[in-house]
Amino acid sequence: MALPIEDYGVIGDLHTMALVGNDGSIDWLCLPRFDSGACFAKLLGTDEHGFWRLAPAGAERCTRRQYRDDSLILETEWETPEGSVRVIDLMPVRDQAADVVRIVEGLTGRVRMHTDLRLRFDYGHIIPWVRRDGHQLSAIAGPDSVWLDTPVEVHGHDLMTSAEFDVVAGDRVPFVLTHHPSHEPEPTRRDPERVLARTEEFWAEWTSHLSYDGGWPEAVRRSLVTLKGLTYAPSGGIVAAATTSLPEDLGGSRNWDYRYCWLRDATFTLQALLGTGFVEEAGAWRDWLLRAVAGDPADLQIMYGIDGRRRLPEYELEWLPGYEDSPPVRIGNGAAGQFQLDVWGEVLDMLHIARESGLSAAPDAWDLQLAMLEFLEGNWQRADKSLWEIRGPDRHFVHSKVMAWAGLDCAVKAVEKFGLEGPVDRWKALRTQIHEEVCREGFDAGRGTFTQYYGSPGLDAALLLIPQVGFLPWTDERVVGTVEAVQRELTEGGYVLRYRTEHGVDGLPGDEGAFLLCSFWLADALAGIGRVDEGREHFERLLSLRNDLGLLAEEVDPVSGRHLGNTPQAFSHVGLVNTARRLSGLEKPAEHAEGRARQVEPEHDAVSRGEEPAGR
Repeated sequence: MALPIEDYGVIGDLHTMALVGNDGSIDWLCLPRFDSGACFAKLLGTDEHGFWRLAPAGAERCTRRQYRDDSLILETEWETPEGSVRVIDLMPVRDQAADVVRIVEGLTGRVRMHTDLRLRFDYGHIIPWVRRDGHQLSAIAGPDSVWLDTPVEVHGHDLMTSAEFDVVAGDRVPFVLTHHPSHEPEPTRRDPERVLARTEEFWAEWTSHLSYDGGWPEAVRRSLVTLKGLTYAPSGGIVAAATTSLPEDLGGSRNWDYRYCWLRDATFTLQALLGTGFVEEAGAWRDWLLRAVAGDPADLQIMYGIDGRRRLPEYELEWLPGYEDSPPVRIGNGAAGQFQLDVWGEVLDMLHIARESGLSAAPDAWDLQLAMLEFLEGNWQRADKSLWEIRGPDRHFVHSKVMAWAGLDCAVKAVEKFGLEGPVDRWKALRTQIHEEVCREGFDAGRGTFTQYYGSPGLDAALLLIPQVGFLPWTDERVVGTVEAVQRELTEGGYVLRYRTEHGVDGLPGDEGAFLLCSFWLADALAGIGRVDEGREHFERLLSLRNDLGLLAEEVDPVSGRHLGNTPQAFSHVGLVNTARRLSGLEKPAEHAEGRARQVEPEHDAVSRGEEPAGR
């Protein structure tokens, strides 16, 4: 059985990422890319589906572990009765091939080490043909080959490669695992100490660009390193997570493939990167998005492959039992074909933030926005699946309508502030129309809160974003009432749920944990309505959920505190960075939207009184 999700650390090379347990076992690794088939899939199955353990013989979990400075170089240490040892794990930044480097370092005494390597291609389905060539082993099946290079004498048994060896203080024993296309000549052998030094230099240089002087600096730095690790360097796309099918409810079926890039992540991610000095990464993410969405706006998807591909067919791997017997294991994501109205607003919002921040202009960006606005004008009244990608009936979700408003608002600002050309009077009129409808159909006056969708009895954590995009100011009593309602009715153990699954809105069985990004939104919202100390306290509770390496998954079990969902989750780490900035006073809760809220506030007041809004 795999370890608890929070017991895993990660290493990566900006093309893919491996999950390394605190027992020294790599239980998940897709090669050569995030979205490739896994050669180690124990995470979603058993030992038979592939893993690589390297640890003291007979030892269980490590004594301690840490990342080397601000990097993805993982150091895992064991103290045994015979001595102590460290395993250094890394994936050097990619040049020609994908490498996993493991260096065993003797610290004190003499320690007997043991390693088991079981390679299984295609998510544990294919057993490769293994052969020896001097100090190297090669494992080949179909298009894939993996080479193991080590001075340690290894032997094969039970379709697995194993070895035992001693290390004493001062010893450094390397293992290098290299993936290579099987039809090409064997890969160039790596010098493990050299690639370790080069990887350390890469991360030191990258973090030297960090610009952040707010609170909780260690947590912010670790989250930014994690986000960098989730970046697919060739395209600039950032995957939602490194894994697929880790359950949102242990034993349940809410298991999805997150190894793709979601458009709605763009705004939040851009804020985090631009706000901490990583302009190059922000530009690469913006440019990935522009390439991905190029074409007819009617064909816009909510997610794309890491290289911008559109077809992400969803299917199940029946031979994998799932994490802690939580089937099915899904590859691909059927939600890519859903209509989610908010995405048009999210993309328009992100491009507006990029323009306001001074990010270098992208060719044809305004032409794309004009085409998207034309589509939005003709389709904003459609029901949709919402940002939570429900698999139940389409509904008129309040957040979706608010983001349609935000997209139009960005367009108005682009004309007024930057002198771009567009039918601004028409956009203003439609902006007012959407605002009126949301305040009329999506607000429950009896309870004093906005609701999940028109006529719904339920709430939605995304309602916390209403003031962040400037739809209403933080001081509006409807905003305060909504924040208080979410805190009162949509939390478990103090952590925020996306929505109440018992209302049946998503068409899925079972339950799920508390969504960490939404919990960060609550910290923002508490500060936004003036309860700053409470917001900081809530934020620090969330920080305590990070594992010993500073990593967060998608969700948390409010009772047990166990991590749930795919990991490490970009959304969670983006939320951490942005909330830390806001609570540190580096960004106000509605930094890029403040002007919007001020400008339309008289219109809001008129709507709340049932009068004709200004400008109609």
